[in-house]
Amino acid sequence: MDFSDTQTETEFRQTARVWIQDNAPAYLQAPLSGSGFGSTRTGDFDPIAEAKKWQKTKAEAGWACIQWPKEYGGRGATPIESVIWGQEEGVYGKLSGTFIIGQGMCAPTQVGTEEQKQRHIPKIVSGEVAWCQGYSEPGAGSDLAALQTKAIIDGDNFVINGQKIWTSGAQHSDYGILITRTDSEVAKHRGLTMFFLDMKSEGVDIRPIKQANGDSGFNEVFFDNVRIPDVQRLGDVGDGWKVALTTLMNERLAIGGSIATGFPEIQALVSELIIASGPANDNQAVRSKLADWYAKSAGLKNTGARAISALSKGEVPGPENSIGKLVAGGMMQDIAKFAVDLQGLGGLVTDPAIARSQAQIQAMLMRSPAVRIEGGTDQILRNIIAERVLGLPEDMRADKGIAFSQIPSSQNTGAR
Repeated sequence: MDFSDTQTETEFRQTARVWIQDNAPAYLQAPLSGSGFGSTRTGDFDPIAEAKKWQKTKAEAGWACIQWPKEYGGRGATPIESVIWGQEEGVYGKLSGTFIIGQGMCAPTQVGTEEQKQRHIPKIVSGEVAWCQGYSEPGAGSDLAALQTKAIIDGDNFVINGQKIWTSGAQHSDYGILITRTDSEVAKHRGLTMFFLDMKSEGVDIRPIKQANGDSGFNEVFFDNVRIPDVQRLGDVGDGWKVALTTLMNERLAIGGSIATGFPEIQALVSELIIASGPANDNQAVRSKLADWYAKSAGLKNTGARAISALSKGEVPGPENSIGKLVAGGMMQDIAKFAVDLQGLGGLVTDPAIARSQAQIQAMLMRSPAVRIEGGTDQILRNIIAERVLGLPEDMRADKGIAFSQIPSSQNTGAR
C-alpha cells in the first residue's frame, strides 16, 4: 500500500494544518503533550469543558467526525482524509477521548429510526452530548451474553432493573446504549434487546470507580425500575446480540486504532536516559527491545491501513480488528514495565513538570492493565481471531443451546 499523499490529499492536509494552527487551543498544547496514556492533562482548565469547547469549534467549521455524512453533521470525507485529520490534529486529539464512545461505537452502530439519527447524531458530532455504553456486568464481563440486567415490557415502556460495571465516562454522559435480557427461556444470545436511554433518567445511579492511576474513568451503574419507552429500542426484541456485535466491532476498531502503544514514549525516554552502562540508547539489550517493538508498530500500522482500505470500500469492520487491540494493549504494558525497570528509582516520577518522559511512562504503567481487559480481554480476542479470522474450531461451550434460565450460575448450583 502506498502511504504517500496524493495531490488531493496533500491539499487536504495543508488545509487542515492551517485551520488547526489558526483555531486550536494553543494554551493546552503543553499540558496535553505531557499527558500520559489514560490521563488528559489540561492544566488549570476543566478537561470536560475544554473537550466540549474544542469539539464545538471543530463542528462549526466542518472538522468534526469528518468521515460522517453531511446530513448528520460530518464532512463526507474519505477514510484516508479522516486519518490525515487525526495526524494533523496531534495532541489536541486527546480531547476527543470524552466522545470516543459516542463517536466510535454508538453512532456507527447505525440502528434506530431516521428521526432518531437526525436528532441525536449531529449532537454527538458537535460535542453537545456525550454517550456511554452499558455492556459489562459483575457476572458478565468476557461472557457478555450471560448478562442479567432485565427489561420487562409494560405497555409502551420497558422497565429496567440490574447493574452494569466498568462503564466508561458514565458520570459525564447524557445518553447511553444499554443491552438487557428480555427473555430467559431461550439460549442466552437470543434473549437480549438493545436500548438507548437518558442517563439522567429516574432510577439510574452512577458510582465512579477509583482506579490505580487516581482517575475515575470507569463507573458502576445501577438501574432501579428505570422506564425506557419502546421507541428507544434499537433493533428487534431478542435481536440485541446482533446489534451488540456491530457495536463491538466498531469498538475494537476505535480502541485498537487509538491505543498508544508506548513506542514513541520509550524512544523519547531512552534517547535521554543514562543507565549504569552509559546512554540507554547504546545498550544492546535496549536496542534489541526497541527493534522488536518497532516491528510490531509497523505491523499495527499496516493492519490499520487494511482496515481503512476496507472502510473506504464501504465494508463493515470485521473481527480482524481485534488484532490491533490485542497487540497494542500487550505491547503498551510490556514497554511500560520495561521502561520503569530500566529507570530504577527514577521510574517513580509522576510529575511531567519534573520529568516528562518518566511521568508519561508511569501513567502508562498504571493504566495499561485496564487496556487488556476493556473492550474484550486478551483471551476473548484470541478466541475471536482464532475462530472468526483463522477459521479454527470453536471452543467447547457447555451452555450452547440451553435456555438461559437453566444455566447454573457461579453463585449457586441451581438455575438462575
